[in-house]
Amino acid sequence: MDDTHQENQRFPVRPEVAQHALVNAEQYRAMYERAQRDPDGFWAEQAKRLEWIKFPTRIKNTSFTGDVEIKWYEDGTLNASASCLDKHLTTRGDQVAIIWEGDDPNSSKSVTYRELHDQVCRLANVLKSMGVKNGDRVAIYLPMVIEAAVSMLACARIGAVHSIVFGGFSPDSLANRVQDCGAEVLITADEGRRGGRKVALKTNADEALKECPSVKHVIVANVTAARCRCRRDGTTTTMRYSPTPRRSASKRP
Repeated sequence: MDDTHQENQRFPVRPEVAQHALVNAEQYRAMYERAQRDPDGFWAEQAKRLEWIKFPTRIKNTSFTGDVEIKWYEDGTLNASASCLDKHLTTRGDQVAIIWEGDDPNSSKSVTYRELHDQVCRLANVLKSMGVKNGDRVAIYLPMVIEAAVSMLACARIGAVHSIVFGGFSPDSLANRVQDCGAEVLITADEGRRGGRKVALKTNADEALKECPSVKHVIVANVTAARCRCRRDGTTTTMRYSPTPRRSASKRP
């Protein structure tokens, strides 16, 4: 096979692709010039694309001399989960939000904005029932599954800080990261799949938690339906979590 790689090689955009572009070259140049000429006005306009609880009045506050500071929208208040989900429910609620491809190429799943919103609200309410509140830390030790996105959005919804731990890490590596952030809740899975093999995430988590007294609750996503230990021993509560929508449990937190 010939090596066709050449530095500075250009590939023209096909007309049918360019026709559906959100911004063409002329519009981009106009936007760039406006941002250079009036950065506060331009970025205030762009901020309207998000759902704000309190729209910011201070748009850009930067200093590149002395004590360098870079602040954007510093007096605004928003909820990332609401911006990702709620704003789309009325206009595109039944549109696909996530297309998930599993470790097995034949395994895939699509989730709409409405379904995702339902799952996020359910998990957010579970976290609230466990006492998780604004500023608390939640560790997430999951494979590449939809439940990972649901977990992050659920934490953002109630103001909890989530700490993502790579699903391929060992029990010791997981324990170190849980200890560093002082997490009180761990969200994991029964197992994960990677390269055709199963990864015993819950077993790893059980081993790690022997060194993590801060964790009071463990939520286990039902990924492979593998048997795993769920207990209530006075110090740690473990519960299984399935993403199947249940409308009665989807109260907005």
